[in-house]
Amino acid sequence: MIQIPKYWEDLSVLQKNREAPRAYYIPYRDAETARTAKRGGSPYYRTLNGNWKFKYLESVRQVDDEFYRTDTDVSTWDDLLVPSCWQVNGYDQLHYTNVNYPFPCDPPYVPNDNPAGLYVREFNISGAWEAKSKYIVFEGVNSCFYLWINGVWVGYSQGSRMPAEFDISPYVHTGANKIAVMVLKWCDGSYIEDQDLWRFSGIFRDVYLLARSPEHVVDVFNRVDLEPDYKTGIVACELSTLGGVEAKVELKDGDGRLVQAETVAVAGQAEVTFKVDHPQLWSAETPYLYHLYITAADEVLHFALGFRKVEIINGVFRINGTAVKLKGVNRHDSHPELGQTVPVNHMIRDLKLMKLHNINTIRTSHYPNDPRFLELCNEFGFYVIDEADLECHGVFHAIGNFNMLTRLPEWEHVFVERVVRMVERDKNHPSVIIWSMGNESGYDVNHMAMARWTKSRDASRPVHYEGSDPRHLGSPDTSVLDMESRMYSSPAYIEAYAKDENSSKPMFMCEYSHAMGNGPGDLKDYWDVIYKYPKLMGGCVWEWSDHGILTRNAEGTPYYAYGGDFGDQPNDGNFCIDGLVSPDRVPHPGLLELKKVIAPIRAEAENLAAGSIKITNLYDFIDLSHLALNWRIEKEGVLFRQGQLLPGGIAPHTSQVVKLEYTLPEFSEDAFYLTVSFRLREDTHWAKSGHEVYAEQFRLPVEIRKRAESVKPALPSLLLKEQGDRLMIEGFDFSHVFDLHKGTFTSITKHGVEMLEQPLGFNIWRAPTDNDRKVKRQWMEEGYDRALMHVYEAAVTERKEDAVQISVKYSLGGYIKPPLLHGVAEWLVTGSGEIRLRTEVTVREDLPFLPRFGLRITMPAGTEEVEYFGNGPHESYIDKSQSTIKSKYLTTVDELFTPYIMPQENGSHNNTDWVIVTNEQGMGLKFTGSGAFSFNAAHYTPEDLTLAQHTYELSRRNETIVHLDYKMSGVGSNSCGPELLEIYRLDEKRFTFEINVMPVFKED
Repeated sequence: MIQIPKYWEDLSVLQKNREAPRAYYIPYRDAETARTAKRGGSPYYRTLNGNWKFKYLESVRQVDDEFYRTDTDVSTWDDLLVPSCWQVNGYDQLHYTNVNYPFPCDPPYVPNDNPAGLYVREFNISGAWEAKSKYIVFEGVNSCFYLWINGVWVGYSQGSRMPAEFDISPYVHTGANKIAVMVLKWCDGSYIEDQDLWRFSGIFRDVYLLARSPEHVVDVFNRVDLEPDYKTGIVACELSTLGGVEAKVELKDGDGRLVQAETVAVAGQAEVTFKVDHPQLWSAETPYLYHLYITAADEVLHFALGFRKVEIINGVFRINGTAVKLKGVNRHDSHPELGQTVPVNHMIRDLKLMKLHNINTIRTSHYPNDPRFLELCNEFGFYVIDEADLECHGVFHAIGNFNMLTRLPEWEHVFVERVVRMVERDKNHPSVIIWSMGNESGYDVNHMAMARWTKSRDASRPVHYEGSDPRHLGSPDTSVLDMESRMYSSPAYIEAYAKDENSSKPMFMCEYSHAMGNGPGDLKDYWDVIYKYPKLMGGCVWEWSDHGILTRNAEGTPYYAYGGDFGDQPNDGNFCIDGLVSPDRVPHPGLLELKKVIAPIRAEAENLAAGSIKITNLYDFIDLSHLALNWRIEKEGVLFRQGQLLPGGIAPHTSQVVKLEYTLPEFSEDAFYLTVSFRLREDTHWAKSGHEVYAEQFRLPVEIRKRAESVKPALPSLLLKEQGDRLMIEGFDFSHVFDLHKGTFTSITKHGVEMLEQPLGFNIWRAPTDNDRKVKRQWMEEGYDRALMHVYEAAVTERKEDAVQISVKYSLGGYIKPPLLHGVAEWLVTGSGEIRLRTEVTVREDLPFLPRFGLRITMPAGTEEVEYFGNGPHESYIDKSQSTIKSKYLTTVDELFTPYIMPQENGSHNNTDWVIVTNEQGMGLKFTGSGAFSFNAAHYTPEDLTLAQHTYELSRRNETIVHLDYKMSGVGSNSCGPELLEIYRLDEKRFTFEINVMPVFKED
């Protein structure tokens, strides 16, 4: 067993021999190379990424005391790529848990059998570094580590997601050297790293060496401010040095032109101040960067600099004097194969996707990200809420006292160190506009100490912490915090806060609208309120990405795994599958909904008959000259007119009425729809020209008149045959069979082609969405999932030469419980072969709202083509349809399916006027309603989707299952957010549903 101090359970020791935290930078030889930010271009940088020899041990007690010696042979050890998480490389246990600690809650103690990863490699020191001081930097190691160089112990560090830097000059020499690192899975710091994520371990971020001049600049703090008129920028560059240096400080603009320069002698501390008249200001919309270069000895340090001012004035959050709404997402470090090791190109992909979907804010939940991520945010233009690596959620569940650790004095320095390291590293990034004191860790004196230190070090940014929500029963003293923050409060709650005159701080929803599975469905309700009240800052949807781990089942089928799939206990199942994009960054329909709701433009009807619409510019700093407005008018989905208009200089936060040049008929047999689309006129850093930023649709005021017919054509006659309970209704080119015992049609044919695989039936069940996880218990208790039809009475009630009417009295119910609803269905078959259904329904008074009500039709194999006029092209629900456009669409059953990692209700389309489901030759059924309805067509039944836990468990049926719904309840975000709003529930106790079914050969 290795004989080393047991720092991993010693609260008094957070590090040994680690350098003081400082701003992130890489020293370069010249300004040109520094500007590229390509670290490998610096002669003073050497990566230690690559293959290391690696040995995993189930307990630190198994570690050989000799492993770090220079003469120890590790050639038989495994090779492991650094950076990486050892769990995704086949070592240890892949484990997902949200709240609960995966070990007994007994702080500061962790399991005796604490897994260890041993890392060893050789590296060379160039002779060019002979006169240099040598440092090693570990950007991220989870959870703590001990370091040896050439057999000599160097130091210790914990705090997983912040850099650890050591001066290794005394331990290395020119030529070959040997480094050894012991990483432990757990330490006392793990109690405050209880974030909602996979529990990864190892050297998961970059490792590199730096060569520094013996006297050099150690730290830089660029304090950037704007004078009250926002027309003069001030840069106070604070320099901290080791020894005495002469430092040349140069400020250049975005094109590389020198703005100001000054040379100063520094021996310890100095400050250089620049004043810039009329600087170009930085914002998420205008991410203009200046560049500060510091030359000292033979080193050049480079810092991107943005002139911007963050303020809270009279309870309103402002940037550069303008009230700004934060339209954000929460983002974890997450990669489907690499875990928390995130390559730069993956970061860029995330940021481009966010820009494409109108997101302007990122909360780094719940720890600081790789420093290069912040550099990218500076460049792309994002507001960042930088959050300390601090969460002890599990204390609440284990002990019942959310505030325990934040009240214990022996934990104060532990808490404060987390924010110190974050602020010191990230203080120069203009994208960082708010400091966050962590997440879900209660609130009391230790958090107050964090906030007080933060304000003393950097007063230019406000301080956030949601844990001070009074519902958590922490300290009522929130004077050190600059905003109120809430999670998953309803729109009504935040509106009440905004109206309360005693609420003096702005409110920020750090998490809202849970995007798990088929959702979120309540975004517009939030943003209608947020835009209404200046005191509401906006918020961040939980969350950006699903955290599935790409793996394969026993048959080799790839799928995304979640908690419990690896035998991990305790686990929180698929609660990590709660993002707006899939693990491989394919947008879910919920992201398209968010894009629409938070779009920086709004178009409203003004005088549609005259072509007038009102455009509101919701950008904060730019006009609309970068956009073109393309418009088109469709008549029943067919293009009628189109044109383009340049909205031009509509200033931020203002509106203007514009006129589109079109004329409309006074009346028509079909509805007319106007769609306006705002698109980029030129390429940007993140999108090509033509990218659609926002679209809106309007139904035009054209009176609907059906063509008058002087003589109504007679319908062909019908032949009704009765064989016991079977009614055979035959016409000119069709034959239908109605079963009186079953109370429904069992066969529908045209020219001998059978359109049904199973009898028609009423249905109220949908496969529960993730957001139904709470209400589904009530649904299943009442038997919604097992409801069958009971026929009380069925008979022919009217018989004509060209029509037959059949009346059915029925109920739906499951075993144990009384019937859920009673209904009377009137089925009318006309001589054309059309079947018209009208059913009046009465629902039991004491029931929770229904998932849906409608008709379920199973059509034969080969029924693949779907044409419809309704909301599309992606799925839509009553509370998730803002991003859809009503038009005519031609698609397939497979294309209608949305492959959520946890199978659930998907692919429905509300606001449908008609739908035709056929084989490729156009033979099938056309469905129309007296009003708009919701439809779904799939190769899976609701029961299939309910039972499956992963997509690979679904067995695609050859048949096509069609649902025609009177209504489908909304999807909401109740997996973590508030209950589904009442207006989106199918909670009517009496209603009437009408739908028509017509066999067609549509190509005729």
